[in-house]
Amino acid sequence: MQPGFGWTRLCTVALSGAVAGAILTGSVVSTPEQLHSPACRPASSALRCAVERVSELLTPAAAEAHYPAVDLADVAERATAAVVNISSTKISKVPEHLDESPSMDNPLFRQFFGLPPGFSLPQERRTQSLGSGVIASADGMVLTNNHVVEQADEIRVTLADRREFDAEIVGRDPKSDIAVVRLKGDLANLHVLPFGDSDQLRLADTVLAIGNPFGVGQTVTMGIVSATGRANVGIADYEDFIQTDAAINPGNSGGALLNIRGELVGINTAIVSRSGGYQGVGFAIPSNMAREIMNSLVATGKVQRGWLGVAIQPIDRDLAEALGVDQGRGVLVADVTANGPAAEAGIERGDVITAIDGKAIESTGQLRNIVAGHQIGTKVKVDVIRDKKEKTFRVGLGELPRGKDDEPQQESRNAEGPLSGLTVDNLTADTRERFEVPAAVARGALVTGIQRNAAAARTGVTPGDVILEINRKQVRNADDFRSLAAKVADDESALLLLARRGGTAFLLVKP
Repeated sequence: MQPGFGWTRLCTVALSGAVAGAILTGSVVSTPEQLHSPACRPASSALRCAVERVSELLTPAAAEAHYPAVDLADVAERATAAVVNISSTKISKVPEHLDESPSMDNPLFRQFFGLPPGFSLPQERRTQSLGSGVIASADGMVLTNNHVVEQADEIRVTLADRREFDAEIVGRDPKSDIAVVRLKGDLANLHVLPFGDSDQLRLADTVLAIGNPFGVGQTVTMGIVSATGRANVGIADYEDFIQTDAAINPGNSGGALLNIRGELVGINTAIVSRSGGYQGVGFAIPSNMAREIMNSLVATGKVQRGWLGVAIQPIDRDLAEALGVDQGRGVLVADVTANGPAAEAGIERGDVITAIDGKAIESTGQLRNIVAGHQIGTKVKVDVIRDKKEKTFRVGLGELPRGKDDEPQQESRNAEGPLSGLTVDNLTADTRERFEVPAAVARGALVTGIQRNAAAARTGVTPGDVILEINRKQVRNADDFRSLAAKVADDESALLLLARRGGTAFLLVKP
């Protein structure tokens, strides 16, 4: 190959491809008349005219006309006026053993420590923390994180123009880590940050993070959207985070994540870090989720979440094969709450929920967020796969019972080997008491022992589990277990439904 050949060919192909793409799509040249630029003679070929037209559009003036530049400085200047610093103070009493003692009245004691007359120990301790917030309405509602104000007895809010306000908590939602506080005083000339549609964010979209890191003062950082829909992070009960590499540090909590139009698309919440500082992985609560929760907190002081009444678990490759569904499609119903919304609609344990109101379900976290985001009493269309057939149910969502997670996730483990090495017994008063089996478990074969190297042990079956089904066949007692287990060939898998810890779970034991 001659020197430079590869580069020449590459550049030529790139230019021709650009021109051809422009002609086909019409983005640069869409009509014969547009092929003729002032420098394009009638005798010129179409390709030459197109090249000349592309050259014209690549000039700075033309590029600006077709693709207006975004001035991030203007975006940041407008947005910072609506982002506030929040100082919260927790007041706690000094422990009794530190209270003033009679010895402090001793003149020699006072003289030794240089204590002035009348000095006494403080009777309370004040602990301060700093965070950020976003002005979300003209009447002084400020959106922030729950952990910024969770234990606050006093809240002080400082605006970008240095005005200071006392504030009071309107409502908190620890499950999502969202809180709303209201400014007190003269609320004239408040700058409100407009909400954007966080559902429209795409990977690599440019975003700005604004907050008060380390208490140094208002700071703007820039990055991109690294991921969306992050769940199971362990930050909150309801997670649907936007991940970004925009620098977020302690003190940024509750601050704004903006798109390049200056719209609020997220509330900065947490970082993943080994050092405690920025390492490129930050999380923000999507603005659509934050706005729904804020509206509920302002209207009622609490968040009312829809409740489906099922326990769910993810579907791994083995379960997908056993259930006859595509891996990654839907979530498995491990249990159904008696007399709950799902049970009344006809949804059964073992169903695979694939969609709600036409929106495909791909993870347990996604299902929980969708259900929780609906109003109580809302009827939703739930698509399921049962016995490899598609079914649709209309479910009227109930209210999440207090202290109960609406969609508890249950872990599924992989395994190898046939059903063997299990010792089972009938459910009796004695075995129930010995293995602490709840009274709600009315039938099944109780696992009383298991060989250490048994495939079921490697799968996760443990003494105290109650086997309710084998390969979707009901197990009423120990005899049923032995009968059905004998039908599982050495080269076949066994799908078990277990009752454990007050719930149920599916496990697949492989040969």
